[in-house]
Formats: sequence, structure tokens, C-alpha cells
Amino acid sequence: MSRNLGWLSFLFLSNLLAAQPINREALVKRHTVKVNKLDSLSSLSVGNGNFAFTVDVTGMQSFPDAYAKGVPLGTQSAWGWHSFPNTENLNRNDALKTYTLEGKQISYMVQPKEPERARKTVEYFRVNPHRLQLGNVGMEIKKKDGTLAGPADIKDINQQLNMWTGIIHSKFTVEGVPVEVFTACDEFQEAVAFRILSPLLNQQRISVRLRFPYPNGQFKDVGNNWGRDEQHQSTALAFRDNGLLIRRTLDSTAYRVNTFWTGSSQWKQAGPHYFLLTPAMVKQNSWEVVVNFCQLTKKEAGSFALISKSSKAFWKRFWNSGGAVDFSGSTDSRAFELERRVILSQYLTRIQCASAYPPQETGLTYNSWYGKPHLEMHWWHAAHYAQWGRPQLLERSLDWYFNVADKARAIAKRQGFEGLRWQKMTDHSGEETPSSVGAFLIWQQPHFIYMAEQLYRQKKDPAVLKKYSQLLFETAEFMASFPTKDPVTQKYNLGKGLIPAQECFDAVQTYNPTYELAYWSWALEVAQQWRIRTGLPRQEKWDYIIKKLAPLPQLNGVYLAAANTPDCYTPGSKYLTDHPAVLGAYSTIPAANGLDTAVMNKTYDIVLKMWDWKETWGWDYPLMAMTAARLHRPEDAVNALLMPVRTNTYLVNGHNYQDERLTIYLPGNGGLLNAVALMCTGADADKEINIGFPKDGTWKVRWEGLKKMF
Repeated sequence: MSRNLGWLSFLFLSNLLAAQPINREALVKRHTVKVNKLDSLSSLSVGNGNFAFTVDVTGMQSFPDAYAKGVPLGTQSAWGWHSFPNTENLNRNDALKTYTLEGKQISYMVQPKEPERARKTVEYFRVNPHRLQLGNVGMEIKKKDGTLAGPADIKDINQQLNMWTGIIHSKFTVEGVPVEVFTACDEFQEAVAFRILSPLLNQQRISVRLRFPYPNGQFKDVGNNWGRDEQHQSTALAFRDNGLLIRRTLDSTAYRVNTFWTGSSQWKQAGPHYFLLTPAMVKQNSWEVVVNFCQLTKKEAGSFALISKSSKAFWKRFWNSGGAVDFSGSTDSRAFELERRVILSQYLTRIQCASAYPPQETGLTYNSWYGKPHLEMHWWHAAHYAQWGRPQLLERSLDWYFNVADKARAIAKRQGFEGLRWQKMTDHSGEETPSSVGAFLIWQQPHFIYMAEQLYRQKKDPAVLKKYSQLLFETAEFMASFPTKDPVTQKYNLGKGLIPAQECFDAVQTYNPTYELAYWSWALEVAQQWRIRTGLPRQEKWDYIIKKLAPLPQLNGVYLAAANTPDCYTPGSKYLTDHPAVLGAYSTIPAANGLDTAVMNKTYDIVLKMWDWKETWGWDYPLMAMTAARLHRPEDAVNALLMPVRTNTYLVNGHNYQDERLTIYLPGNGGLLNAVALMCTGADADKEINIGFPKDGTWKVRWEGLKKMF
């Protein structure tokens, strides 16, 4: 009897503990980022979604060249863009090339090398417009001999990023003298504030440096192009005892940099784009500086106290909203690392990927692909906001599609299709960027339907239907008009004339990729449900395409990458590299277009065995984890998320590292959050929770506030 009572008591206490809300502050703070050496891959960022500022171990951007090959010390905003002058009046249409595909003449904006004008057009419009590095704000510290301290002079480093407050606290010494810096970002403005404490201040051995680079016009811009002084202007427009206003002009781009400080300080212009602020005298060895980057209006950004208070309130609201996942109590040695990645990915995507625009893959840190967003990656950047109970952050960038719909509509019309064909590589204005790969991608097309459906599921509000239905229906119109009827099978094929998510395919030869076929079918059915919800009948043509869409291609009980690749699993095949997108047919979406889970299980096994994991990308591992979770293979789900591969590396600052070119890769962070949410909640078809975690007792998974995936 007593034994039974003891067991019941244990169950009662266990259930009571499970019902306790997660201590979110403790959860976040146990993953406070700690840096104790100068490492170019360990730079830290503050930001608010529209603006991010990345610092080195000094808490400022003191050594940008030393970090240029790591995670660069960028200063970028949602509004900061620039174009070099189009002196030759180049026209995007000169990059168009017409292809004969399935009996149709279709023009694509690709990358022709001839004639010369077409080549110049491609070069110009791939580079322009590009995201702008707004400026560098660093410290200059004089040593006893009067020379400037370099990276090797920074000793006794103790830097921490407290994600609960969003404030970076940096401590170090120079020649044995302590220096301490607090760094905070305002919740609303593109303003960063610093509190500097050091005996060196009253010796006038610490100055704050404002330096402005010029865009380098390259694929990657890390903000340290200090040449070409004559091609931009940095003009001191107004100043007073505690402020300096600098007007920046680069061709047709203009913005202002407002700087404020405490106490009496001096400033001087040390070069065309180089300003130094030095305190004359400070109290208690403390000096505060606020730098506000803004468009043409002059703004008072406030004090360090106000900005740090704003940061603390902002992050407390964020962490107490939406979902949380707690792995404490797990005995699997990888649990703490996965929890760290989850916390840091939430922080990084909030500051880098939460503006009113789809972000670039390196967020607001440095330019990759010239700073341009890629719409097939928008899902990976933003869909997790809905899964984590923060749909308002998804809605911000989803509304951008209204602004660019006319250009998407024009692409579809030019190619002879109906509706809207969403851009791939684009810019904030929605212009199409010439790309011999991007022009043929189609898997960005259903993303809009997916994300709009996420918002509706969260809100169950007719206003969501009213707001997005027109764009959603036009998105589906293109999808229904794109397939072509196969005269032999009488089925409707996707292609020829496409490149799937796995980009190592010839567009002219490729048709019926497995992932796109499943996604196409699923999204068209969702569009039909939207018609019913809005009081409209099902669209007959869409139903016909859904019914007649080509089946998922398979051979010997395994799904193929595409119908034209029966040899895709041959050892050494080029189709065993890049994204294992065939698994995507049962990752972000439920079974569609006749998907057979037994076949997908076998496909997962062969991919796991044969894939060249050295040639992959960061979001491939969350994709695999989601597929494994849906297949109820929890060990494989965890193994995928934590596979020890270079492109699945997460740095001390939480960034997903790819290679020397892409030292950060935010689609990996966003994908991780989606995968963990699905592994916890299960999908609609699941009757149990925590489907993605082993049931052997090694994982203790507590979560709250997460939403189910479809």
C-alpha cells in the first residue's frame, strides 16, 4: 500500500512539475554568450529587426579589418540601400533570353555573356541596388608610447552578451589598464549606445572613431572598403558641445548620422570620412556615446540610460511571448547544445530577420549576393515565427508582397502564364535580378500560400482571409497555369524548364521534381480551402490540375530527385550533392500528391547513406530532421539536427557557419527553429507530442506556446 502511495506521489509530483511554466529568464540566461579571446568568428550583435550593429571584443567596431574574414563588424538597416550610377542607361530586359519549352516561347532573365550589352546589363543589375554598410563606430586607444593599440594589445578579455536584456558587456585591459564597455540598441530606432568606463578616458587616451566605407560592389561587402574617398561625401552639418551631425551622400543615396555624448568632448575630422570624438574630462571615469543612423530626418536618439532601458523592455517582452523549449534534465550530452542553438537562433533571427522586408541570407551583418533577398529562403527566415507563436513578426515581411505584386504579375504575363510569378533573387522594390539559376526556380511560389495559411491558423480571423486572399488566389493561378500536359501519360508535368530546390540541375532538361510536385499539390488544395472560407466555390481548373498532376517519380521503391534522374543515387552522381530536397516532399508539408510514407522511409535511408554531406547547406539538416520527425524516426531527427558537418556548425555567437564566404547563414537558424517546433508539437496528423525526440528517457522535453505544423 505504501509502495503504491509512493508511486502515485511520484506521478503527481512529476505531472505537477511538467505543468509548471518554464522559467524563461533562467532558460535564456544559462546560454549567455561568453567570449574570452579575440576570435574573428565570435563577434556579437545587437539590433531590433530593422537594424543590427555587430561588435568585436571591445564592444565596438574597433578592429574591422581583423574581423573581415570572420563574422564582419557590420552596421546595416532595412532602409539602407545604394546603387552605382547607371551611366550607360542599361535596361534589365537586355538580360532576357527566350527558350523553347514544351512548345512555348518563354523568356527568362538569365546571365548571357554575349552580346556585350547583355553582359554589362547582367553585371550592373546583379550588383545594383545593394545593401549599404552605414558606418563603422569603434574605439581608438592610445598606448603609453602614443601609438594606437592593435588587436594584440587587447588582453584579459571577458565579454558577455546577455540575451535577456540584449546588452553586451565587454571588459578587457590595455597595458594593464582596465576598460569596460556596455553596448545597447534602441528598440525602435537605428541607434546604438555605449557606456565606456576606464581611467584612460581622463588621460584622453580613448577616442570614439566614426569611419565611413564606400560600397565595394562585390558579392560580399564586409564594410571595410576605405578607398574611393572622392566618390562619397561625409559632411559635418551641425555640432554643439555634446553632439555632431554628419550628412552622408553616396551618389543618389543620402542619410544622416547623429552622434551625442555626455560631458565636454572634442571632435575633429581626421580624414574625408573619418571623425574622432575625444572626451576632455569625464566624471567617475565614465563616458557615454549614442550614435543614431537615420534617413534624412534629424532625430534625438536619447541617452544610454534610455536606450538600455528600451533594450531591456524589448527583450523581456520578446522572451515572455510565444514559445519556449527547455531540455534541462536530459541526459543526452547533446541536449544542452541543441538548447543553446534554439535560444541563440531566436535572438539572431529577431534582430536580423524581422523587418518589413524579406532578409538577405546574411541578415543585417554583411552582404552576400550583394545584399539581395532570395524569396525561396523567405520561408526559412520567417515561417518559424508562426510556429513559435509570434505571427506578428511573420506578418511584417509577408505584407511586402503587396508592394511587389505588380512586378510579379508582369513576370507571369511576359512568360505567358496567369497570375503572379514571385521573384527569386530580388530587392526591396521587387525587381527581378538576372540569374541563370534563380530565374528558373519555382519552389518560392507556394511559400506565400504556406505563410498566409500559417497566419490564418493562428488568428482564425476573417480579416486575414480578406487581406491576403487576392494575392493568394493569383499565386495559385500561376501554379495552375504553369504545368503542361504530357501527351503520353495525359498527366500534367512541372517542367521542362525549371530548376528545383536542389540547384544542380539543367533547367531545359528537368521536369517533375518530387518536392515541387508535392508542394504544388498541397498549396493548390490550400488555395481551394481559402476559396471555400471566403464563400467562393472551388476553382474547377485548380481541381483538375490537382487531380491530373504527375505522380511523384520513383524507382525501385525510392523517390527520385526528379523524373529525368533515374540515376540520381548512383555513387558519384552530381545529384548526391547540394540540398537533399527530395526529402522536402515530407518535411514542411504533410503527405500530398499521393506520397507514400513507406517509400519516403526508404528514400530517407538511401539519402542518409549516400549523400555527400560536405556539399550541403545549413537548412538541409532541419529539413532532414522534419522529415524524420514526420516519419516517427526520433533518433534520426536529433541526429540530423546535430550532425557534425561543417555546414551544420553553430558558432559561439549562435550563427550557422557555412564556409569562408558565408560565415553566417540565417536560413539554418530559422530552419532549426521550425524543426524543433515540429519535433515537439508533432504535425496535424500526429496524436502524440515530442515525436522528434527519443523515448528512451535520455531526453526530457518541456515546451510551451508552440503551434503545430501542417
